[in-house]
Amino acid sequence: MGIAAQILIGLVAALHLYILWLEMFAWESRGPKVFRGFPKELFAPTKVMAANQGLYNGFLAAGLIWSLLADAATAPRIATFFLACVAIAGIFGALTAARRIFYVQALPALIGLAFVWLT
Repeated sequence: MGIAAQILIGLVAALHLYILWLEMFAWESRGPKVFRGFPKELFAPTKVMAANQGLYNGFLAAGLIWSLLADAATAPRIATFFLACVAIAGIFGALTAARRIFYVQALPALIGLAFVWLT
Protein backbone atom coordinates (compact mmCIF):
# COMPACT_ATOMS: atom_id res chain seq x y z
CA MET A 1 0.00 0.00 0.00
CA GLY A 2 1.16 3.49 -0.74
CA ILE A 3 1.75 6.21 1.83
CA ALA A 4 -1.41 8.07 0.78
CA ALA A 5 -3.49 4.93 1.40
CA GLN A 6 -1.87 4.47 4.80
CA ILE A 7 -2.55 8.10 5.74
CA LEU A 8 -6.22 7.76 4.73
CA ILE A 9 -6.52 4.50 6.67
CA GLY A 10 -4.98 6.22 9.70
CA LEU A 11 -7.44 9.11 9.42
CA VAL A 12 -10.44 6.76 9.15
CA ALA A 13 -9.12 4.79 12.14
CA ALA A 14 -8.69 8.01 14.14
CA LEU A 15 -12.25 9.03 13.27
CA HIS A 16 -13.55 5.72 14.59
CA LEU A 17 -11.49 6.01 17.76
CA TYR A 18 -13.09 9.44 18.27
CA ILE A 19 -16.55 7.92 17.71
CA LEU A 20 -15.67 5.17 20.21
CA TRP A 21 -14.74 7.78 22.81
CA LEU A 22 -17.79 9.88 22.07
CA GLU A 23 -20.30 7.03 22.23
CA MET A 24 -18.74 5.08 25.08
CA PHE A 25 -17.44 7.78 27.40
CA ALA A 26 -18.87 11.17 26.41
CA TRP A 27 -22.37 10.31 25.24
CA GLU A 28 -24.14 12.49 27.81
CA SER A 29 -21.57 15.30 27.97
CA ARG A 30 -20.27 15.86 24.43
CA GLY A 31 -22.91 13.81 22.58
CA PRO A 32 -25.64 16.46 22.68
CA LYS A 33 -23.26 18.98 21.09
CA VAL A 34 -22.32 16.60 18.27
CA PHE A 35 -25.73 14.99 17.67
CA ARG A 36 -27.86 18.15 17.78
CA GLY A 37 -30.79 16.51 16.00
CA PHE A 38 -31.14 13.87 18.73
CA PRO A 39 -33.47 14.93 21.57
CA LYS A 40 -31.46 15.84 24.69
CA GLU A 41 -33.79 13.90 26.96
CA LEU A 42 -32.88 10.65 25.16
CA PHE A 43 -29.14 10.73 25.81
CA ALA A 44 -29.36 9.27 29.32
CA PRO A 45 -31.76 6.43 28.43
CA THR A 46 -29.70 5.48 25.35
CA LYS A 47 -26.30 5.52 27.05
CA VAL A 48 -25.88 1.73 27.00
CA MET A 49 -26.96 1.48 23.36
CA ALA A 50 -24.51 4.23 22.39
CA ALA A 51 -21.69 2.49 24.28
CA ASN A 52 -22.42 -0.68 22.31
CA GLN A 53 -22.20 1.27 19.05
CA GLY A 54 -18.97 2.83 20.25
CA LEU A 55 -17.49 -0.60 20.88
CA TYR A 56 -18.26 -1.60 17.29
CA ASN A 57 -16.52 1.56 16.07
CA GLY A 58 -13.53 0.55 18.16
CA PHE A 59 -13.41 -2.81 16.40
CA LEU A 60 -13.40 -1.03 13.05
CA ALA A 61 -10.53 1.19 14.21
CA ALA A 62 -8.63 -1.83 15.52
CA GLY A 63 -8.95 -3.60 12.17
CA LEU A 64 -7.73 -0.54 10.30
CA ILE A 65 -4.77 -0.17 12.65
CA TRP A 66 -4.04 -3.87 12.18
CA SER A 67 -3.89 -3.27 8.42
CA LEU A 68 -1.24 -0.60 9.01
CA LEU A 69 0.86 -3.04 11.05
CA ALA A 70 0.42 -6.12 8.84
CA ASP A 71 2.96 -7.36 6.29
CA ALA A 72 2.84 -5.92 2.78
CA ALA A 73 1.11 -8.97 1.29
CA THR A 74 -1.70 -9.11 3.85
CA ALA A 75 -2.24 -5.41 4.63
CA PRO A 76 -4.27 -4.52 1.50
CA ARG A 77 -6.71 -7.38 2.10
CA ILE A 78 -7.20 -6.42 5.74
CA ALA A 79 -7.58 -2.75 4.82
CA THR A 80 -10.08 -3.61 2.07
CA PHE A 81 -12.24 -5.61 4.45
CA PHE A 82 -12.34 -3.01 7.21
CA LEU A 83 -12.69 0.00 4.89
CA ALA A 84 -15.56 -1.82 3.15
CA CYS A 85 -17.20 -2.40 6.55
CA VAL A 86 -16.87 1.31 7.35
CA ALA A 87 -18.23 2.30 3.93
CA ILE A 88 -21.22 -0.04 4.22
CA ALA A 89 -21.99 1.20 7.75
CA GLY A 90 -21.73 4.79 6.52
CA ILE A 91 -24.00 4.17 3.55
CA PHE A 92 -26.54 2.43 5.76
CA GLY A 93 -26.38 5.28 8.27
CA ALA A 94 -26.84 7.82 5.50
CA LEU A 95 -29.91 5.98 4.22
CA THR A 96 -31.50 5.39 7.61
CA ALA A 97 -30.33 8.15 9.96
CA ALA A 98 -28.72 11.23 8.39
CA ARG A 99 -27.26 11.95 4.95
CA ARG A 100 -24.30 13.66 6.58
CA ILE A 101 -23.02 10.25 7.71
CA PHE A 102 -22.15 9.43 4.11
CA TYR A 103 -19.72 12.35 3.91
CA VAL A 104 -18.24 11.87 7.37
CA GLN A 105 -17.91 8.09 7.39
CA ALA A 106 -18.52 6.38 4.04
CA LEU A 107 -16.80 8.78 1.65
CA PRO A 108 -13.41 8.77 3.45
CA ALA A 109 -13.54 4.96 3.55
CA LEU A 110 -14.39 4.78 -0.17
CA ILE A 111 -11.53 7.14 -1.00
CA GLY A 112 -9.26 5.00 1.19
CA LEU A 113 -10.39 1.89 -0.71
CA ALA A 114 -9.56 3.57 -4.01
CA PHE A 115 -6.07 4.42 -2.78
CA VAL A 116 -5.52 0.88 -1.46
CA TRP A 117 -6.54 -0.62 -4.80
CA LEU A 118 -4.64 1.88 -6.96
CA THR A 119 -1.31 1.69 -5.12
